[in-house]
Amino acid sequence: AKAFLFSWHTSLHHVFHQTLAKDVNIFFDELEGVNSPSKDDDSLLHHGNLTSTSDDASRLEVVGEEVPDKNKTNGLYFRDGKCRIDYILVYRKSNPQTEKREVFERNIRAEGLQMEKESSLTNSDIIFVKLHAPWEVLGKYAELMNVRMPFRRKIYYLHRRYKFMNRIEKQISRFRGWLPRKPMKLDKETLPDLEENDCYTAPFSQQRIHHFIIHNKDTFFNNATRSRIVHHILQRVKYEEGKNKIGLNRLLSNGSYEAAFPLHEGSYRSKNSIKTHGAENHRHLLYECWASWGVWYKYQPLDLVRRYFGEKIGLYFAWLGWYTGMLFPAAFIGLFVFLYGVTTLNHCQVSKEVCQATDIIMCPICDKYCPFMRLSDSCIYAKVTHLFDNGATVFFAVFMAVWATVFLEFWKRRRAVIAYDWDLIDWEEEEEEIRPQFEAKYSKKERMNPISGKPEPYQAFADKCSRLIVSASGIFFMICVVIAAVFGIVIYRVVTVSTFAAFKWALIRNNSQVATTGTAVCINFCIIMLLNVVTSETLIIFFTEQPRTESEWENSFTLKMFLFQFVNLNSSTFYIAFFLGRFTGHPGAYLRLINRWRLEECHPSGCLIDLCMQMGIIMVLKQTWNNFMELGYPLIQNWWTRRKLRQEYGTQGKTSFPQWEKDYNLQPMNAYGLFDEYLEMILQFGFTTIFVAAFPLAPLLALLNNIIEIRLDAYKFVTQWRRPLASRAKDIGIWYGILEGIGILSVITNAFVIAVTSDFIPRLVYAYKYGPCAGQGEAGQKCMVGYVNASLSVFLVSDFENRSEPTSNGSEFSGSPLKYCRYRDYRDPPHSPVPYGYTLQFWHVLAARLAFIIVFEHLVFCIKHLISYLIPDLPKDLRDRMRREKYLIQEMMYEAELERLQKERKERKKNGKSYHNEWP
Repeated sequence: AKAFLFSWHTSLHHVFHQTLAKDVNIFFDELEGVNSPSKDDDSLLHHGNLTSTSDDASRLEVVGEEVPDKNKTNGLYFRDGKCRIDYILVYRKSNPQTEKREVFERNIRAEGLQMEKESSLTNSDIIFVKLHAPWEVLGKYAELMNVRMPFRRKIYYLHRRYKFMNRIEKQISRFRGWLPRKPMKLDKETLPDLEENDCYTAPFSQQRIHHFIIHNKDTFFNNATRSRIVHHILQRVKYEEGKNKIGLNRLLSNGSYEAAFPLHEGSYRSKNSIKTHGAENHRHLLYECWASWGVWYKYQPLDLVRRYFGEKIGLYFAWLGWYTGMLFPAAFIGLFVFLYGVTTLNHCQVSKEVCQATDIIMCPICDKYCPFMRLSDSCIYAKVTHLFDNGATVFFAVFMAVWATVFLEFWKRRRAVIAYDWDLIDWEEEEEEIRPQFEAKYSKKERMNPISGKPEPYQAFADKCSRLIVSASGIFFMICVVIAAVFGIVIYRVVTVSTFAAFKWALIRNNSQVATTGTAVCINFCIIMLLNVVTSETLIIFFTEQPRTESEWENSFTLKMFLFQFVNLNSSTFYIAFFLGRFTGHPGAYLRLINRWRLEECHPSGCLIDLCMQMGIIMVLKQTWNNFMELGYPLIQNWWTRRKLRQEYGTQGKTSFPQWEKDYNLQPMNAYGLFDEYLEMILQFGFTTIFVAAFPLAPLLALLNNIIEIRLDAYKFVTQWRRPLASRAKDIGIWYGILEGIGILSVITNAFVIAVTSDFIPRLVYAYKYGPCAGQGEAGQKCMVGYVNASLSVFLVSDFENRSEPTSNGSEFSGSPLKYCRYRDYRDPPHSPVPYGYTLQFWHVLAARLAFIIVFEHLVFCIKHLISYLIPDLPKDLRDRMRREKYLIQEMMYEAELERLQKERKERKKNGKSYHNEWP
């Protein structure tokens, strides 16, 4: 078997070099031939109409070959009804790049591709070039590209089980009989039998073609594989004399062609029900079983998605489905924490004391216009704070840190299973081409490529370092712009709180701080979206250095774009969580911004309510806006196109258009591929984990959004976008490293949120050190009696600065001017030896906060690393299956070759030919 595999590999290597040598001889005409009128526009161009048929097709019918009428009218075949369209190129007659295009198309035909042209029904200037790859071309390039194809059905075997285990399984199966019949599973009767999932696969070889299961050569390679092979050819065809004047991408970038795309497999709608008449095509099947809102609760048909859109898009939806599924336990625990706060609200001693503190008068929260207020006026805010900041918050923070690790570790296992099922285990990316921008910039300097052995443009080390410095400086400048925007929001909050405090409406005047926070969050969201649109993509592309290949450029662009978007989205949240109310000073000695504006203080109930409002509003608004832009923009664009077509051709014209015309009128996929889809989900993952201790409902909101997101993306891919090229990928790329970084950052931020932002540590210190239970080792609600009074300091009203002295003297509370007011801090009273100095309790709380941060981080990081160590990246059963499959493939290939040689030997004997020393 080893000798056979070696000989097969040698023959493949020989065929590859022969084909590569042949491909180098690109076909070019002489100069006068190029300047002569091209035969492309004469012999291949058909003027489009709604009902006309081709002369070639009629001649075929006369000969006697029966061609289905459906093939001629559905727009998926050439005009003869036999050659399936594998790829579409679109250009305009008025485009001046005619010479390059003519050479390119002649070289396409020299490669063996068949071509047919047709003018657009809506615009005679637009020409569609239809390409078809015959069997010989498909077989040749499938072998070069190592396309794996099915060659033998899988043999399933059962593990040996003991009688006891069999009895348990029987009891479990009886119990399952009483349960619903797996409502989330898709109906197997509606899904086609995907043969490649039930067969062993091997790299295609024309010499061993008899080993593969070929029922029909026209359908052996599916449509996605055919379009990928054609695209592979187009990327290696020359269009002009000279080095690197090659490939479809360069022709698209210089405007020779307007668009290039594979066709959708017909309409996604049908007059007949899929349950009674079956699916019309794979696109219709995907719409009914995946993109329809009626199946929102069912699992995704990932194998069908991979078959239609390719492995790269299939992996994105597999990751999105896995992330959504893992959000269920996080959302359940977060909802439990919130409900725990609701049920224990009436037993919370702190909120009780706040609501009953009618005799405690708080100092004004802003200069001049803010009045004195009773602490009991913040009763509602104290209760709302308890809903998110309660005894279960620390447990939830630890749980989410562990959840992030479990999510990533189990995704690696899930990805391994998918890679095995989709034949991606042994797949390696091809040597990438050099980016045209890199080539144009560094074409003067060349060096030998160690892999291909050919000279290529070279970027000097000094130039690379200088570009990295410029790029880093540009990103730093953009981050500074974001920080400046946050600084503007801070000034707005400081100025507006005084304005709202003097407002005419009592509702706003009495809730000036909440109104300030709400409006500031909305303005902040508008600034976030404005910066995303105005500065992000354009400037980041400008500041991205010049990498050699497209994947290097994508990784660099992705990292920079994520950093900018992450800082833009979370900078104001970081300010509220860790800086708001921390550096304000105290009454009589407030710290001021530019020696003018007094820094904003937290609400008497704490700063956590501000953080909850920030996260809730930003998360809901951003997810709603993203979903609208993802689906709304393509819907509006396509609706406008359909409206113009109806005005010109009536209501029946659009339905009679061929498939290439319909697909051309759809929106092209994003120029950055799946970048926007991944970025949206990664930023949501950060929002869900980084500040989850302050907002336990974040996983629930993310779950609800993702359930909608899956169907929105599916609907967009199936109905609103042109069919993207089926690309291969082994994983989600650089995004996995970003997810790991967010998981580490979330541990640190949640430790600081619990220790600094919430009142968990001050309450714990009071319960064990200063409360009624001090020294007893208890920390129940009875131990919190007197906590509110202990957390407030006393201020002498006469010590106010002139510019911060309130307009009212507080006589409305007791009938006489107030002498003292209270504020949140641990400071000595005004008549102490050191007025307004820090008390011993302040230092105890500070030490406890630092100790908690250290202990929490080390404990959680140890748990994360332990989980990472205990969970293997590859499931044991998958490892065994891979080893067994490798062994069976070797045996099957050996048996098949042996059988072929025996048949040849028998045929030789029948023909009277015999050879001595034959094997076997």
